[in-house]
Amino acid sequence: MLDTKKDFPLLKRKISGKDLVYLDSAATSQKPVQVIEAVKEYYENRNANVARSVHKLGEEATEAYENARKAVAKLINANSEKEIIFVRNATEAINLVAYSYFLPIAPSGGKIISTVMEHHSNIVPWQFINSHGMELEFLGIKKDFTLDTENLGRILSPETKLVTVTHASNVLGTVNDPKEISGMAHDNGSLVMLDAAQSVPHMQVDVQDTGCDFMAFSGHKMLGPTGTGILYAKEEHLESMEPFMYGGDMIKEVSLEGTTFNGIPWKFEAGTPNIAGAVGLHAAIDYLEKIGLEKIRRHEAELTEHALDEFSRLGGVEIYGPKNADKRGCVISFNVKGVHPHDVASLLDREGVAIRSGHACAQPLMKRLGVGAVARASGYLYNGKSDFDALVEGLKKVKRVFGV
Repeated sequence: MLDTKKDFPLLKRKISGKDLVYLDSAATSQKPVQVIEAVKEYYENRNANVARSVHKLGEEATEAYENARKAVAKLINANSEKEIIFVRNATEAINLVAYSYFLPIAPSGGKIISTVMEHHSNIVPWQFINSHGMELEFLGIKKDFTLDTENLGRILSPETKLVTVTHASNVLGTVNDPKEISGMAHDNGSLVMLDAAQSVPHMQVDVQDTGCDFMAFSGHKMLGPTGTGILYAKEEHLESMEPFMYGGDMIKEVSLEGTTFNGIPWKFEAGTPNIAGAVGLHAAIDYLEKIGLEKIRRHEAELTEHALDEFSRLGGVEIYGPKNADKRGCVISFNVKGVHPHDVASLLDREGVAIRSGHACAQPLMKRLGVGAVARASGYLYNGKSDFDALVEGLKKVKRVFGV
């Protein structure tokens, strides 16, 4: 098991007089002191705008910002840092692809395939594209909470322009096989979008191995600052796409008669970017790589196996997701029979245990599961088995309080 909790200042807090047990990393991760110090150092010593000034501070800020881009490209094995676009979050990354690539071709028709296990961020943008002329179809899940990829081959057609799928479900924990999906889609002549918000922070993701054309993920879920997100896209697609936003720094030349846009990736980064966020994200990547994403994946599999085993002894608790810890991430959604998830989360908060409750931005999946909401515990590299033991003890108290 990893021993990293000491690096996370917030985890030293007490909640309701009890040691904090943070099990909501699928919503956002905590930040190690190395990331906090990197952001602080930037503001204290190198704060300036990027790609604008020839003075020393401007040069240093630009170098730090572009070095962060290189670190992201290396992390996911992109062909070039030109394939990395900095945005605010994974949601913006998906919207960028929807607006810049698919909206212009939507009136000509075609089909987009998504799945019922998607986060709203990978459904709503495509509903917008659907309203402009493209058909939208959803792939279902099987009884074991895995994606029905067998049916993908049946619903793919010559009209299918895009298959967009989550790499790891934020509710079920299910880890899908992007290489299999990309292979089927590309054989059909379709593009592939991968929502990797719940995978890149937790495992090694190689975009060349997955075969995806586009991939979105968020820095704040991988120890980085909030307001940092990444769109990866193959260079050929970025070259063909129009900008998503217009303004300063995404231009090469402006006259009153017209504008010539900058090259990639900068033509998609209008205005002053989140420079300090990129610096912090770079520090987060360094932290993750120093530990090793393979080790993090093994650590979380051990945590998940332990948690599922402990949950199985509780009784009266329904768990959603694959039973095999190797087939899922460290995300465990559940319901205590007879108790609303919000009540579960509120009582656990009094015990110092922080979890998510609600529809988890996945209402179509909730409908498929036949529930209105779930409670969700999600672990990360700074959690240990004792954190899930505290969760289980808290759930025992919930059952006693509600008499279930």
